[in-house]
Amino acid sequence: MLSNLPLYLLSLPVVLLALSVHEAAHGYVAYKLGDPTAYSMGRLTLNPLKHLDPIGFLCMVLFHIGWARPVPINPRYFKNPRRGMAISAAAGPISNLLLALIFAILLRVEVLLVDIFMQEDVSALFSYLVYNPNVEIAMGIKMASVLAYILYMGIVLNTSLAIFNMIPVPPFDGSRIVHVFLPAKWYFAIMRYERYIMIGFLVFLWVTPMTWLSDATWWLSSGFRWVVGLTGDNAATIEFSAMISYVQKALTL
Repeated sequence: MLSNLPLYLLSLPVVLLALSVHEAAHGYVAYKLGDPTAYSMGRLTLNPLKHLDPIGFLCMVLFHIGWARPVPINPRYFKNPRRGMAISAAAGPISNLLLALIFAILLRVEVLLVDIFMQEDVSALFSYLVYNPNVEIAMGIKMASVLAYILYMGIVLNTSLAIFNMIPVPPFDGSRIVHVFLPAKWYFAIMRYERYIMIGFLVFLWVTPMTWLSDATWWLSSGFRWVVGLTGDNAATIEFSAMISYVQKALTL
């Protein structure tokens, strides 16, 4: 794990942004639906210090699943409390998916610029990775590769955060959405045992493989890259993959 420390450090800005956007989106939508709680507590901000949960932040950096300090929402302010909770809950994962799309677009633009202005440097990068590890790599392509890695992690981490929070188990956002479709009696019964359900689910995650989450994240993040033309055997995808491989090789201790 320590061997990947430089890569973890590169992901820090993305983690901070993903968690902050997620929680601010909850609060902003709730505010628009009539609940001033988050606004009055100063939580309608992208300042990560207002949102971070230390353990959730560390888990997000190390394992790509995590959480922030929940934004307080009072459903009594909503005209329809259950629907209001569902809409405000959905705002978090949706904001992360939109952020993942933005990162994908920025990554595609960067790869395009690299292809136009750094073609010789890209050739040297291929030689370094495939043929000769002694090839000198220009500083420009090194910095471009680091930026590409950060943007790529922006896609992966936001996708992972959205999927993780859409799990229909309390206290995840997905449970608030599913509850709209449940009879009131079932809804309040589940809310009554929310804490115990959460503990049981965390134990389940601890003792079972998490391959389903990593697989779902891979497929969805690949979908975002497909939208912008960064999948398959095209030149842009090959250049992108080379830059990511270079960063992973160069920064692994």
